[in-house]
Amino acid sequence: MSVSKAATEIVQDTAKIFDKSWESIQKKTFTNWFNNQLKKKNLPPVSNLDQDLSSGENLIQLLEIIGDESLGRYNKNPKLRLQKIENCNKALEFIKKRGVHLTNIGAEDIVDVNQKLLLGLIWTIILRFTIADISEEGLTAKEGLLLWCQRRTAPYSADFTIKEFTFSWQSGLALCALIHRHRPDLLDYYGLDKNDKHGNTQLAFDVAEKHLGIPKLFAVEDLVDVVKPDERSVMTYVAQYFHAFSSMDRYGVAGRRVGNIGQVLQQTWEMQNDYERRVRALIGHIASITSEWSNAQLSGLADARRQLKDFENYKATSKRSWVSERRELDTLLSNIQTKLKTYNLRPYTPPEGLATEDVQSQWQHLVNAESQRKKGLTKYIRDAKDAIAKSYAKAANDFIGEVNQVSVSLGLLSGELENQLATTKQLQQQLVPLQQQLQQIAHLNEACNEALIEDNEFTIYSLEDLAFELSLIEQTLTKKVSFIENQIIARTKTNFTPQQLEEYSESFRHFDKDNSNSLTRQEFKAALAAEGTALQDEEFERTFLKVSQGKDEITFEEFLEYARSVEEDKATPEQLLAAFQTLAGDKDFVTDKDLYQGGLSQAVVEQLKQHLPQKNDGYDFAAFVQHIFI
Repeated sequence: MSVSKAATEIVQDTAKIFDKSWESIQKKTFTNWFNNQLKKKNLPPVSNLDQDLSSGENLIQLLEIIGDESLGRYNKNPKLRLQKIENCNKALEFIKKRGVHLTNIGAEDIVDVNQKLLLGLIWTIILRFTIADISEEGLTAKEGLLLWCQRRTAPYSADFTIKEFTFSWQSGLALCALIHRHRPDLLDYYGLDKNDKHGNTQLAFDVAEKHLGIPKLFAVEDLVDVVKPDERSVMTYVAQYFHAFSSMDRYGVAGRRVGNIGQVLQQTWEMQNDYERRVRALIGHIASITSEWSNAQLSGLADARRQLKDFENYKATSKRSWVSERRELDTLLSNIQTKLKTYNLRPYTPPEGLATEDVQSQWQHLVNAESQRKKGLTKYIRDAKDAIAKSYAKAANDFIGEVNQVSVSLGLLSGELENQLATTKQLQQQLVPLQQQLQQIAHLNEACNEALIEDNEFTIYSLEDLAFELSLIEQTLTKKVSFIENQIIARTKTNFTPQQLEEYSESFRHFDKDNSNSLTRQEFKAALAAEGTALQDEEFERTFLKVSQGKDEITFEEFLEYARSVEEDKATPEQLLAAFQTLAGDKDFVTDKDLYQGGLSQAVVEQLKQHLPQKNDGYDFAAFVQHIFI
């Protein structure tokens, strides 16, 4: 029997030299792995890996399963050694064809049951068909599997560190961590007793087999209780975790992809629904406000102003919110299309009536309606203000015309004084309706103020102008009546020269401030002061009551009589000197007795004595007269 080179190789792992348990563990592991593959095709399991592979038949069946390819015809139930060798060569050729370089093993090693080489062959098969396709960060096979384990268990590195496929797995925590990382619902990693190696490992084996379909390839003690776990056995078992979770990952990726696209569609549907809802609302607002404007009625300037104020308020509130909404809708539609383009999905086409051009059309309709609304309101207000202004202007102009007519009639007075007086009083009566007209014009002026008409282009007359004109013509007529009446009185006063009458009349008119054709106490006192007469209050009161004959006012006729009496009491120096000589008799001086005999009051006598120079037993009246006159 020939012996292959591999049978004579020196084992470098000293732990294997001193502890041969790895062979039985590896054989157990490979046998279980082998049977799990056969089970996929419902083929009977092998019981003794050494003997059951010697015919090559089970080996071919294994390769057809894991290689997913038929090896063609082979010898079934071979009896002859040659038939067995043919089967084993077919199997080895297939392995080589799959890119595996086999050295130091031949068909005879299999037929002759070289256990060490058989285990090596099975490992090669496992490595090629189970571990070789593992890739992580550019690393493959063993290094890729190790990196994958390290990456997946990084969150649990405080409890353990995976450095290889031997000692790092003895606590069972690494297996539990892999399960918990991918399926946290299957076990509570953080509730584990970190010191219970057997319990943790058994839990991982049981959960993996029950929930993940990962068969147990060796016993708990084969991992926990040995000096050094068999690396190939551990790799073979852990590789099952990689494939199980990778499959889950593939489904996860597929699920995520489907979920992502579903989420994208859901998001875009929500955005589209939001867009359509908001566009309908905006178009509805536009239709509502334009309909309201088109049906609006105006009932006067105040109502027009209120509606204009409402329109300006709409522009500052609702319109601005609609402008913002329109901009947001444009952005929303753009975002929808961008999102769909990002995932190469068909662009969104809004329903009929909700497209961008539809919104633009409705918006332009709103802008046109706003323009018409503003123009209509401002024209109505302008026309209403013009009507109010014209109404005031006509009344004011007519009023001035009537006042001017009265003034013209006054200027045309002629004839007898009595006739002139009657005509003037008739003209006064014509002013009574004008007072009522002025009140009506005041209401029109108030309307102009309410309409904010600051400058009426249809008239030059303000309400103050009209009141002034009316007041002036009233005063003129009153003065005219007083003048005529006084002239009638003056005509009867033959003891006055025309010059005196004119002087007294002018003085009377000047101090008759209220145009009542009579003088009050204050007016009479002012007239006396102007003439140089200053009376004490008591004497003035006696004089006023005497002149007015006990009334509160002094008439023109009474004033004339008083003026005449005052004029008679005035004296020239010669007259005064003659008067003193009469009182003095044949003396050149006057005494107190002489003054009292002349009827002078004590107060007047005492006043004169203060100014009369002393002479003999009396006073020098000649010197006094010469001194006081200019």
